[in-house]
Amino acid sequence: MKQIVFATNNKNKLREMREIMEGLYEVLSLDDIGCHEDIVEDAETIEGNAKIKADFVTNKYHVDCFSDDSGLEVEALGGAPGVYSARYAGEHCTYQDNVDKMLAAMKGQTNRKAAFRTCIALNLDGQSYFFEGRCDGRITEEQRGTDGFGYDPIFQPDGYEQTFAELGHEVKNAISHRGKATRKLIAFLKELG
Repeated sequence: MKQIVFATNNKNKLREMREIMEGLYEVLSLDDIGCHEDIVEDAETIEGNAKIKADFVTNKYHVDCFSDDSGLEVEALGGAPGVYSARYAGEHCTYQDNVDKMLAAMKGQTNRKAAFRTCIALNLDGQSYFFEGRCDGRITEEQRGTDGFGYDPIFQPDGYEQTFAELGHEVKNAISHRGKATRKLIAFLKELG
């Protein structure tokens, strides 16, 4: 089976990506290739952050790899937290800190529309490619569910009564922003053979 490196230190994202690509590619982690550096993501866009990570790994370790960056964009907050989603509540915050801050920011809001966006940057054979995925939904008024990670307990995708954290991995991976972007990546890789 072909191998590809996923430039992430997020164990939840790695597990999710391995589930989505199971049987097609063996997804290696940064740990698997001995990369233990903290890659600084300081771009102003999720596309920029994805490219920074992919380029760092390709340039330093000379491997084909892909990286993703995701953001939650909330309409009532002018698109925030967006590129700052992972550190919305501060530099060393937890998932729960971010959820708490989001629920506080949305208190009393009637417009609860939100979207998750993912951009995957792929470096393959000296070329760069980008794949995007988007999932529209809304911010719930309270946390629901224990599955998933990040904002999953307060994000309810359009067409569903449950949050990402209530839907389970299989359903979430089928409809999520990361799932959609990854399927575009897989289709591209399959086309290349």
